Amino acid sequence: MIRPHQIAEVSNQQQTLIAIVEQDERTAYFYIWPSEALRTQFAVRGCWLRNLLPAPQQEDVAAMQQGIAPLLSAEYCRTLEAEPMLDPAALHIVWEPSDDGAALWYQGQLLAVIPGWSLYQDKQISFSAGCIKAGRLTAPLGSASTNEYYAAAQQHRQFWREWQDGQPWEPLQQEMLQRYQTQYGNALKYYAIDQGSWPPMAISQHYHQGNWYFLTLGMSVRPMPRVDFLYQDLAPAYRRCELGLAIDGAVMTEDNAVQMASALAGFAHMPWSRLSWLGEGHTLESALAPVGFAGFVLSGVIAGDGGQPAVAKRHGDNVNLLWAAPVTAPELDFAQRETDGGQQLVARLLQHDCGHIFRARPPVVEPGI
Repeated sequence: MIRPHQIAEVSNQQQTLIAIVEQDERTAYFYIWPSEALRTQFAVRGCWLRNLLPAPQQEDVAAMQQGIAPLLSAEYCRTLEAEPMLDPAALHIVWEPSDDGAALWYQGQLLAVIPGWSLYQDKQISFSAGCIKAGRLTAPLGSASTNEYYAAAQQHRQFWREWQDGQPWEPLQQEMLQRYQTQYGNALKYYAIDQGSWPPMAISQHYHQGNWYFLTLGMSVRPMPRVDFLYQDLAPAYRRCELGLAIDGAVMTEDNAVQMASALAGFAHMPWSRLSWLGEGHTLESALAPVGFAGFVLSGVIAGDGGQPAVAKRHGDNVNLLWAAPVTAPELDFAQRETDGGQQLVARLLQHDCGHIFRARPPVVEPGI
């Protein structure tokens, strides 16, 4: 039985996926494996890298039937002769900032890309420098001018170099704080919520016109997973966000407001820990919701035009500020029953003059409806 040797392994930032390079005496492959907790949700993705034996004229069906990584047949190969084994020391895996796809560099050259959006559908999608024709094992990588994923891999490598070599957080942090303070006054407190890991994330606390405001900083450093798959060309309008929470100071003390706002610290990590995303009308259950409420609905619309501080674009993408508005258990159930239930719930809240600032309000969905 042929047993492949693992010659590289790098987990993504949230340890939800593992990028692996394997080779045996026949072939070399690049894989992305979901962590054990996510293996029922996502399939393994693979990408052929090179043949270490001469390319066969026909598809390597026998290897597939035996569960062995197949050789790529000659019509798809740039090189028909056997290529040398990969040197583990020359391999470099670079994760996409969204944490769901990765590129493999070898001796400084781009060797393969498995795009993040491929995680959310059934077909294997990958790009290999050794391939000249799309097939079931991979597709041609081409160049930056012919393949957007090649160009994206270069941008991602530069992105990580800037974070490793420079100090991009401080100017970004100051720019966001300034925008928040222009709208809500000076930050009274500042809470780090990144747990010492990348990217830096925090919550700023403000008190303005009798209301407590809590706003995240740093979520928008990286795009959220899944959005490229769902929105494709429109993804730049949806894949980055920050979260806010507003509370009427007359209905909650500062200590209680801070406790409620701590829910944002958990929500801020959710897109990457769950390989999902947060957007308009999404709902989140939470034990930190106030008494009588079961969770939150996220919305920018609920704040109206005057309730949204302008947030600068990140790498050309919009940054959506989503307010977390507490919702009751019947409201949460109503929102989760239909695809656009959350947006319908936001519309009902607005019809009852319930905005993004939490205060006493009537229920907009009765139990059992």
